[in-house]
Amino acid sequence: MRIIVGLGNPGDRHRDSRHNLGFRCVDFMSRQWEIPFSERRAKAMLAIGRRHERDVVLVKPRTFMNNSGEGVSYLIDRFGVRASDILIIYDDLELALGRIRIRVQGSGGTHNGMRSIVSALQTQEIPRLRVGIGSPPLGQETIPYVLGRFSKDESETVSRSVELAAQAVECILEENIDAAMSRFNSVQPESQTN
Repeated sequence: MRIIVGLGNPGDRHRDSRHNLGFRCVDFMSRQWEIPFSERRAKAMLAIGRRHERDVVLVKPRTFMNNSGEGVSYLIDRFGVRASDILIIYDDLELALGRIRIRVQGSGGTHNGMRSIVSALQTQEIPRLRVGIGSPPLGQETIPYVLGRFSKDESETVSRSVELAAQAVECILEENIDAAMSRFNSVQPESQTN
């Protein structure tokens, strides 16, 4: 079983923000794979199905970003999986807009959602797929930037990065995470149309 968790903040107010890019990725997979979000629990929205002959669960935590660890702990308890069976997808300020980066482990860095998960699970061995949102423009504060929406000029690149993230997850399911890292970590934003 592979559990794919997209991070974001619940509610309409945050729906299209940069910080909800993880939600956008799992929503895209849900539509593409025809696995609807049909289960609403206190800690998470779930879409349960099969892909590439594997059981998959797409997840949008219902906790706010800073408490994402609560939702992921619920998944570990409910499905009896290990941290290594989970893939966390989230936005990253340190990656250029349109880039993605897959890693099998690491700290939570500056991302409060990932830090919450690392703290809750008491391990850094949690696979993750970071989707670049770029840094805020000079003089703009970080919080308003990540909670803001993408501009029209950014929208095409963001859509391509969401599609690329879905392709990377497909590669993880069909092959393994090492193959996905080799294939997708070096893809440049301008070459994502292939």
